[in-house]
Amino acid sequence: MNTLRKTWHPYVSPFDPCTPIKVKTYSTPPNLYMGFQPPGLEQFTPMQALRAGTLWKAFYDPWYSPYEKAREGQQP
Repeated sequence: MNTLRKTWHPYVSPFDPCTPIKVKTYSTPPNLYMGFQPPGLEQFTPMQALRAGTLWKAFYDPWYSPYEKAREGQQP
């Protein structure tokens, strides 16, 4: 299954003076998983396309910080 958010585990040195980050994440764009652009893709309206940065909904990928998901569950 293709996911837009990937994780990796960097090396953690026993001599690192800082608290290590054991899991790091990065985002991959949706166009990596589409070999070619098929005809008839669903489109945004012109105003929505300007806001999204793309005309085609299949290529839209809103960026968010990996820490935002953790904050959503917390109550103020």
